[in-house]
Amino acid sequence: MMSVRVRFAPSPTGRLHVGNIYVALNNWLFARQRGGSFLLRLDDTDIERSTAEFAAGIEADLAWLGLAWDLFARQSQRLASYDSAAARLKQSGRLYPCYETAEELALKRKVQLSQGKPPVYDRAALKLTDSDRARLEAAGITPHWRFRLEGRRVEWHDHVRGAEHIDTSSQSDPVLIRADGTYLYTLPSVVDDIELGVSHVIRGNDHVTNTATQIQIFEALGAKAPEFAHLPLLVDAAGEGLSKRLGSLSIADLRAQGLEPMALNAYLAHIGTGDPVLPVRHLDELVAGHDLAKFGKSSPRFDPVELLHLNARLLHLLPFAEAQAHLASLGLGSVDAALWDVARSNVEKVEEVAEWYRICRGTIPPQVTDPAFAGAAADVLPPEPWDEGTWKSWTDAVKAATGRKGKDLFMPLRLALTGLDHGPELKLLLPLIGRDKALRRLRGESA
Repeated sequence: MMSVRVRFAPSPTGRLHVGNIYVALNNWLFARQRGGSFLLRLDDTDIERSTAEFAAGIEADLAWLGLAWDLFARQSQRLASYDSAAARLKQSGRLYPCYETAEELALKRKVQLSQGKPPVYDRAALKLTDSDRARLEAAGITPHWRFRLEGRRVEWHDHVRGAEHIDTSSQSDPVLIRADGTYLYTLPSVVDDIELGVSHVIRGNDHVTNTATQIQIFEALGAKAPEFAHLPLLVDAAGEGLSKRLGSLSIADLRAQGLEPMALNAYLAHIGTGDPVLPVRHLDELVAGHDLAKFGKSSPRFDPVELLHLNARLLHLLPFAEAQAHLASLGLGSVDAALWDVARSNVEKVEEVAEWYRICRGTIPPQVTDPAFAGAAADVLPPEPWDEGTWKSWTDAVKAATGRKGKDLFMPLRLALTGLDHGPELKLLLPLIGRDKALRRLRGESA
């Protein structure tokens, strides 16, 4: 059986957004389901835009979500491997120097398009003689380097899309090395996948057209290509694409908004699969049901409103022991299990428990709409100790004393006791508020 190793390879040029985590999570779940390993590789060869701050942010975002990695690598520390691979490709004639400027290439494409031809590189550089190249370099022109494609049909089985093929005769030979000597994404990615033992490449379907080229580079370097899976790209609720450089739906922002990491994991694991989106408390619960074949080709929409609803459903199930650390991080360490168990069914985020803590343990201004009625209710308020049965016995007594029933009975009491016209069942809240606060609030006092 194949030893499974997958990789998540973000570039530290911005903060991760939900589209990135969608890919990372599916890699992580795939590896865990098969007893494999998950590699975090920072593709940080873009020296101008990569920063240590963004790199640290990527690690922090993954750690918050619980997506622990088994191996770690940085491309900036592996340049010697890329140089060695490039030298082998040059020696075999698969990597060749080109001297056209960006302006010259743009003009060629324009002419080809005007003639109704596809804008494919014409391989003019292959016709240059040694003396031609020497003359160009003597004039100060530094070449960029292209990989010579074999111009054939490349086929593979995609774990999401099924049978795929691309005819590379319709593609330009890709540039692998810029004129300044820096590498584009393609060669370092292939070299890393070979040397770090990646068995499956799971990524967005914006890379489908790159796959045939990469398979040929694997083969040119004497290696077997990994298996591929191309996930449909996420779009936002309006159908627009996501961009980490724009900060749209960034993980840092979602965390700052008070969302639970498992709400995001559960949402991203299910959208686009046809499975119902259900609250899940632990990553292990997502592993068993993970199947790349469930994903279609259409782009799933990431809706923050749906995520918030899922977050609320998760909190409704969350035991106090699992919520305690988050409560403490928000300065709500005084919230106890009894208050949490009552409040969790009426909050969308943990931070909203602060309001119910204030209502039950703090002071609220008076909200008495009918002083006479509230006074009559106060007169029959039973002595403590109170339990869940106290609310019914008390309201039965208030009903007998005032003749009120239904909304006319219950709403003035809820407003007086909580200051709100909604919330958890009062049979649960009343024992937490206690007799002293309840009595003073019914009398129109701040308590």
